[in-house]
Amino acid sequence: MKLPGKLYLIPTTMGESDPMDVLPQTVKRSIELIDYYIVENDKTARKSIKAVLPEKKQSELVLFTLNKRTEASEHLDFIKPLLEGKNMGLMSEAGCPGVADPGAVIVKLAHEKGIQVVPLVGPSSILLAMMASGMNGQSFTFNGYLPIDKDEKKSAIRHFEKLSYDKNQSQLFIETPYRNNKLIEDLLQILSPATHLCIAADITLPTEFIKTLKVADWKKLKVDLDKRPAIFIIHKM
Repeated sequence: MKLPGKLYLIPTTMGESDPMDVLPQTVKRSIELIDYYIVENDKTARKSIKAVLPEKKQSELVLFTLNKRTEASEHLDFIKPLLEGKNMGLMSEAGCPGVADPGAVIVKLAHEKGIQVVPLVGPSSILLAMMASGMNGQSFTFNGYLPIDKDEKKSAIRHFEKLSYDKNQSQLFIETPYRNNKLIEDLLQILSPATHLCIAADITLPTEFIKTLKVADWKKLKVDLDKRPAIFIIHKM
């Protein structure tokens, strides 16, 4: 019986930066050897692979697209090369696959099928923001996107602020980039003046912006983060 291949979790850059500035050589070596990939977007995945290894023949790549429109019934078809003994790569749109990323369902399926999962080192906006925030790295929670509904969003912000105080736990969340500036307005209106807020945008890029201040001090500044990927962290002491 043929042994299954291995599923390599291949990180990508988080924007237009030199891959070798943020990715280790293990990523390049893995891409050299792997022709089968599960990706969020065919076009950007090919661009990422070419940036890391320009000599890789694009015609030899076999890509399966996994996104919010993918049916669960398709997942098993995606991992058939693994079951046939071929190694595969799982790539996120940006950063590390499997974390705040649809690829987690493939990782779960791989474990169920007895397939070895190999995570490779790369940039994670969540961890990098937490590292640079100066907040509680011993206890923190990533909450994903805030609700779109205005009242529900306000309730969520108040809830996370209370959690941070009650548990001494930093609370992380994200927003669709074109809504960043509105979210900042909401945070400054809703949060206590003494609550700490970290905003980390364009992490690892030349335009990187990371700053932690009390809400009262943020109100003195003018920050424009429109359409810039950002992580927000709050902690009420």
